[in-house]
Amino acid sequence: MPPSSSHISSPQNTPYKPSKHPPPPPSIIFKLGSSIMGVITYEMEVTSSIPPAKMFKASVLDADNLIPKILPQAIKNVEIIQGDGGPGTIKKIYFGEGSQFKSVTHRVDGIDKENFTYSYSIIEGDALMGILESISYEVKLVASPDGGSIGKNISKYHTKDDAVIDEEQIKAGKEKASGMFKAIEAYLLANPDAY
Repeated sequence: MPPSSSHISSPQNTPYKPSKHPPPPPSIIFKLGSSIMGVITYEMEVTSSIPPAKMFKASVLDADNLIPKILPQAIKNVEIIQGDGGPGTIKKIYFGEGSQFKSVTHRVDGIDKENFTYSYSIIEGDALMGILESISYEVKLVASPDGGSIGKNISKYHTKDDAVIDEEQIKAGKEKASGMFKAIEAYLLANPDAY
């Protein structure tokens, strides 16, 4: 995959200046969109050698169990507050000791097991940093030509009033998310009979 260009505009339409950090590896592509009426859209793609069905089972359907097992420093545990895992389910996610945040409340907005799509929103918690109303995510896994998968993620950061988001924090969060995806891939490669 060729590297993509990154661009972000703040609510005041000030162009984002690229950081001095090296670009992500070729298997991870970030795209920063523009801010429209208090919403900043961010896109990310991550490739994997794991087929979409298997990756979806591990990274979405069983994520509440698997991620605390393989990355306890990232996610300590997940508690279902209400629901059965389908749309409308509310979860409380507790971060591990290494995280800058303590917890978030996560609402499942949609799930399609046949088409490997999942949408959810962060609706409460310190990860909203007092400047965000919510963060919504749309995740889709598609087959790649080599038999693996491409994880496509669109994140929408809904700001409060005219709040300005630190783009470096957004990028750092996305890098952690792609690292989590890669950790799940490594687990599945090491445990081929899982899922």
